[in-house]
Amino acid sequence: MEAEKRPLRLAIVDDYAVVVAGVSAFLADEGIDVVETGASTAVISDVDVVLFDTFAQVEGRGVDLKDFVRDSDAMVVVYSWNLEPRLIQEAIDDGARGYLSKVLTGPQIVAALARVVRGEIVILAGSEESSRDGDGDWPGRSAGLSPREAEVIALITQGLSNQQIAARAFLSVNTVKTYIRSAYQKIGVTRRSQAVLWGVRNGFEPDTLRTVDPDLVLRTSPRFPPT
Repeated sequence: MEAEKRPLRLAIVDDYAVVVAGVSAFLADEGIDVVETGASTAVISDVDVVLFDTFAQVEGRGVDLKDFVRDSDAMVVVYSWNLEPRLIQEAIDDGARGYLSKVLTGPQIVAALARVVRGEIVILAGSEESSRDGDGDWPGRSAGLSPREAEVIALITQGLSNQQIAARAFLSVNTVKTYIRSAYQKIGVTRRSQAVLWGVRNGFEPDTLRTVDPDLVLRTSPRFPPT
Protein backbone atom coordinates (compact mmCIF):
# COMPACT_ATOMS: atom_id res chain seq x y z
CA MET A 1 0.00 0.00 0.00
CA GLU A 2 1.41 3.37 -0.97
CA ALA A 3 2.37 5.60 1.98
CA GLU A 4 0.07 8.53 2.57
CA LYS A 5 1.60 11.75 1.34
CA ARG A 6 2.26 14.18 4.20
CA PRO A 7 2.86 17.94 3.99
CA LEU A 8 6.48 19.01 3.82
CA ARG A 9 7.54 20.80 7.00
CA LEU A 10 9.42 24.04 6.42
CA ALA A 11 11.24 26.78 8.31
CA ILE A 12 11.81 30.11 6.53
CA VAL A 13 14.86 32.16 7.51
CA ASP A 14 15.33 35.84 6.65
CA ASP A 15 16.00 39.04 8.60
CA TYR A 16 12.94 40.88 7.24
CA ALA A 17 9.49 40.08 8.63
CA VAL A 18 7.61 41.18 5.52
CA VAL A 19 9.79 38.92 3.32
CA VAL A 20 9.21 35.95 5.60
CA ALA A 21 5.46 36.61 5.75
CA GLY A 22 5.17 36.84 1.98
CA VAL A 23 7.10 33.63 1.30
CA SER A 24 5.24 31.86 4.09
CA ALA A 25 1.86 32.84 2.67
CA PHE A 26 2.39 31.66 -0.88
CA LEU A 27 4.08 28.40 0.17
CA ALA A 28 1.30 27.66 2.66
CA ASP A 29 -1.11 28.05 -0.26
CA GLU A 30 0.85 25.25 -1.97
CA GLY A 31 0.17 22.81 0.89
CA ILE A 32 3.42 23.20 2.81
CA ASP A 33 3.38 23.32 6.61
CA VAL A 34 5.34 26.46 7.53
CA VAL A 35 6.36 25.49 11.06
CA GLU A 36 8.81 28.25 11.93
CA THR A 37 9.84 31.62 10.56
CA GLY A 38 12.49 34.00 11.76
CA ALA A 39 15.69 35.92 11.41
CA SER A 40 19.05 34.39 10.54
CA THR A 41 19.48 32.25 13.66
CA ALA A 42 19.41 28.50 14.31
CA VAL A 43 16.10 26.77 13.62
CA ILE A 44 14.65 25.10 16.72
CA SER A 45 11.70 23.15 15.26
CA ASP A 46 11.59 19.69 13.72
CA VAL A 47 11.38 20.46 10.00
CA ASP A 48 12.33 18.81 6.72
CA VAL A 49 13.77 21.89 5.02
CA VAL A 50 15.14 25.28 6.04
CA LEU A 51 14.50 27.78 3.23
CA PHE A 52 17.06 30.57 3.49
CA ASP A 53 15.85 33.71 1.73
CA THR A 54 18.87 35.89 0.92
CA PHE A 55 17.06 39.25 0.66
CA ALA A 56 19.55 41.98 1.68
CA GLN A 57 21.98 39.54 3.22
CA VAL A 58 25.52 40.88 3.43
CA GLU A 59 28.18 38.34 2.48
CA GLY A 60 30.58 37.59 5.33
CA ARG A 61 28.39 38.78 8.21
CA GLY A 62 28.13 35.52 10.10
CA VAL A 63 25.89 33.72 7.60
CA ASP A 64 26.69 30.02 8.00
CA LEU A 65 24.31 27.52 6.42
CA LYS A 66 25.29 24.86 8.94
CA ASP A 67 24.21 27.09 11.81
CA PHE A 68 20.60 27.25 10.62
CA VAL A 69 19.89 23.68 11.77
CA ARG A 70 20.23 22.66 15.41
CA ASP A 71 19.90 18.99 16.50
CA SER A 72 18.10 18.18 13.25
CA ASP A 73 18.72 16.52 9.90
CA ALA A 74 16.82 19.27 8.08
CA MET A 75 18.22 20.35 4.73
CA VAL A 76 19.06 23.96 3.85
CA VAL A 77 17.88 25.39 0.53
CA VAL A 78 18.87 28.88 -0.61
CA TYR A 79 16.13 31.05 -2.19
CA SER A 80 17.55 34.06 -4.00
CA TRP A 81 17.44 36.63 -6.79
CA ASN A 82 21.22 36.40 -7.00
CA LEU A 83 22.07 33.69 -9.52
CA GLU A 84 25.81 34.30 -9.73
CA PRO A 85 27.38 30.85 -10.38
CA ARG A 86 30.13 31.40 -7.79
CA LEU A 87 27.58 32.07 -5.05
CA ILE A 88 25.59 29.00 -6.03
CA GLN A 89 28.69 26.81 -5.91
CA GLU A 90 29.78 28.28 -2.57
CA ALA A 91 26.35 27.58 -1.09
CA ILE A 92 26.46 23.95 -2.23
CA ASP A 93 30.05 23.59 -1.00
CA ASP A 94 28.91 24.94 2.40
CA GLY A 95 26.25 22.25 2.69
CA ALA A 96 23.14 23.66 1.00
CA ARG A 97 21.04 20.96 -0.66
CA GLY A 98 19.45 23.32 -3.13
CA TYR A 99 19.57 26.78 -4.69
CA LEU A 100 16.30 28.13 -6.09
CA SER A 101 15.66 31.29 -8.08
CA LYS A 102 12.89 33.64 -7.03
CA VAL A 103 11.57 33.64 -10.58
CA LEU A 104 10.21 30.12 -9.96
CA THR A 105 6.50 29.61 -9.35
CA GLY A 106 5.03 28.15 -6.16
CA PRO A 107 4.43 24.69 -7.69
CA GLN A 108 7.97 24.65 -9.10
CA ILE A 109 9.39 25.43 -5.65
CA VAL A 110 7.28 22.73 -4.00
CA ALA A 111 8.43 20.15 -6.58
CA ALA A 112 12.07 21.18 -6.06
CA LEU A 113 11.79 20.92 -2.27
CA ALA A 114 10.25 17.46 -2.56
CA ARG A 115 13.25 16.38 -4.68
CA VAL A 116 15.62 17.77 -2.03
CA VAL A 117 13.90 15.79 0.71
CA ARG A 118 14.24 12.64 -1.42
CA GLY A 119 18.01 13.15 -1.40
CA GLU A 120 18.77 15.19 -4.52
CA ILE A 121 20.82 18.36 -4.73
CA VAL A 122 18.59 20.70 -6.74
CA ILE A 123 19.80 23.85 -8.48
CA LEU A 124 17.13 25.75 -10.41
CA ALA A 125 18.45 29.13 -11.46
CA GLY A 126 15.48 29.86 -13.70
CA SER A 127 15.69 32.71 -16.18
CA GLU A 128 18.00 35.68 -15.71
CA GLU A 129 16.99 37.79 -12.72
CA SER A 130 14.79 40.59 -14.02
CA SER A 131 13.41 42.20 -10.85
CA ARG A 132 9.93 41.56 -12.14
CA ASP A 133 7.08 41.16 -9.69
CA GLY A 134 6.76 37.67 -8.30
CA ASP A 135 5.46 35.59 -5.44
CA GLY A 136 6.10 36.73 -1.90
CA ASP A 137 6.67 40.23 -0.63
CA TRP A 138 9.45 42.62 0.20
CA PRO A 139 9.87 45.94 2.01
CA GLY A 140 8.88 48.89 -0.16
CA ARG A 141 6.66 46.92 -2.54
CA SER A 142 3.71 49.16 -1.66
CA ALA A 143 5.85 52.16 -2.72
CA GLY A 144 6.43 50.55 -6.11
CA LEU A 145 9.95 49.26 -5.50
CA SER A 146 11.00 46.19 -7.47
CA PRO A 147 12.74 43.41 -5.52
CA ARG A 148 16.18 44.56 -6.67
CA GLU A 149 15.44 48.23 -5.89
CA ALA A 150 14.21 47.19 -2.45
CA GLU A 151 17.32 45.14 -1.82
CA VAL A 152 19.54 48.08 -2.76
CA ILE A 153 17.63 50.37 -0.39
CA ALA A 154 17.94 47.74 2.35
CA LEU A 155 21.70 47.55 1.86
CA ILE A 156 21.94 51.36 1.86
CA THR A 157 19.98 51.36 5.13
CA GLN A 158 22.56 48.91 6.52
CA GLY A 159 25.31 51.41 5.66
CA LEU A 160 26.86 49.84 2.56
CA SER A 161 28.48 51.99 -0.12
CA ASN A 162 27.68 51.67 -3.82
CA GLN A 163 30.89 49.70 -4.32
CA GLN A 164 30.03 47.32 -1.47
CA ILE A 165 26.51 46.81 -2.82
CA ALA A 166 27.89 46.08 -6.27
CA ALA A 167 30.32 43.51 -4.86
CA ARG A 168 27.65 41.85 -2.74
CA ALA A 169 25.06 41.68 -5.53
CA PHE A 170 27.51 40.95 -8.36
CA LEU A 171 26.34 44.06 -10.21
CA SER A 172 28.33 46.85 -11.80
CA VAL A 173 28.50 50.12 -9.88
CA ASN A 174 26.65 51.81 -12.76
CA THR A 175 23.82 49.26 -12.47
CA VAL A 176 23.63 49.90 -8.72
CA LYS A 177 23.42 53.63 -9.42
CA THR A 178 20.59 53.00 -11.89
CA TYR A 179 18.64 51.06 -9.24
CA ILE A 180 19.31 53.85 -6.73
CA ARG A 181 18.05 56.57 -9.08
CA SER A 182 14.85 54.72 -9.89
CA ALA A 183 14.27 53.80 -6.23
CA TYR A 184 14.86 57.36 -5.05
CA GLN A 185 12.27 58.64 -7.54
CA LYS A 186 9.71 56.15 -6.24
CA ILE A 187 10.24 56.91 -2.55
CA GLY A 188 10.62 60.67 -3.02
CA VAL A 189 14.17 61.25 -1.78
CA THR A 190 17.24 62.81 -3.36
CA ARG A 191 20.07 62.08 -0.90
CA ARG A 192 21.51 58.97 0.74
CA SER A 193 20.79 60.25 4.25
CA GLN A 194 17.14 60.71 3.28
CA ALA A 195 17.05 57.18 1.83
CA VAL A 196 18.47 55.74 5.07
CA LEU A 197 15.86 57.58 7.13
CA TRP A 198 13.10 56.41 4.78
CA GLY A 199 14.41 52.86 5.07
CA VAL A 200 14.45 52.94 8.86
CA ARG A 201 10.86 54.21 8.88
CA ASN A 202 9.61 51.68 6.33
CA GLY A 203 10.80 48.29 7.51
CA PHE A 204 14.28 48.12 5.98
CA GLU A 205 16.15 47.49 9.21
CA PRO A 206 16.86 43.80 9.93
CA ASP A 207 14.92 42.39 12.87
CA THR A 208 15.19 39.33 15.10
CA LEU A 209 11.57 38.19 15.25
CA ARG A 210 11.00 34.43 15.44
CA THR A 211 7.59 32.76 15.15
CA VAL A 212 6.80 29.10 15.76
CA ASP A 213 3.39 27.59 14.99
CA PRO A 214 2.39 25.81 18.24
CA ASP A 215 0.09 23.47 16.33
CA LEU A 216 2.93 22.26 14.10
CA VAL A 217 6.04 22.41 16.26
CA LEU A 218 5.85 18.70 17.14
CA ARG A 219 5.92 16.27 14.22
CA THR A 220 2.89 13.95 14.24
CA SER A 221 3.41 12.30 10.84
CA PRO A 222 6.21 10.56 8.93
CA ARG A 223 8.62 12.57 6.87
CA PHE A 224 7.60 13.54 3.35
CA PRO A 225 7.74 10.17 1.51
CA PRO A 226 9.28 9.56 -1.90
CA THR A 227 6.87 9.66 -4.83
